[in-house]
Amino acid sequence: MINMAKMGKKPVEIPEGVAVEKSDESIRVSGPKGTLSLNLPEGLEVKVEDGKAWILQKNSSRKTRALQGTIRNLLANMGKGVKDGWSKTLEIVGTGFRAALDGEKLVLSLGFSHPLEIIPKEGISFSVAQNKVTISGIDKVLVGKVAAEIRAIKPPDAYKGKGIRYENEIIKLKPGKQVKVGTGGASSQKG
Repeated sequence: MINMAKMGKKPVEIPEGVAVEKSDESIRVSGPKGTLSLNLPEGLEVKVEDGKAWILQKNSSRKTRALQGTIRNLLANMGKGVKDGWSKTLEIVGTGFRAALDGEKLVLSLGFSHPLEIIPKEGISFSVAQNKVTISGIDKVLVGKVAAEIRAIKPPDAYKGKGIRYENEIIKLKPGKQVKVGTGGASSQKG
């Protein structure tokens, strides 16, 4: 387990082509894919120098120490997001279960009485290839949230594994009812 207090003291490498602007209360990260901003909690400040950013504590309160590592990782994720972007892939498993795109909307056929249409949130895009849905965007938190919401529509079944799962997610299937061998349903009689 990484100690976040120690992790918070390490500088964030700012990728090439990414600009970090700071103010007293927020950080703004701009890159080729877009711009993200983050409000800084009270007691923390950002120092940008030589392609690196440090998250510094203004005071040594317990809350400030606890948030330093979290804000550092959020800043690192923002830098990667505006340069390369984030994506999560979901697999749709089951007979007759399908995914398709209708313009920007994602249309899912999951055995319900009607297909489900999911309109992408701002900053999110969908792509579909062979019952795999890829959710892409620059904000890691938003990409993960949208992927979790889609997966929650039809989570994998515990017996057959049908439903929506993350790519490479291992589903541990429960054994179904087992028929005892040799009984054949006939009642035994004692003589």
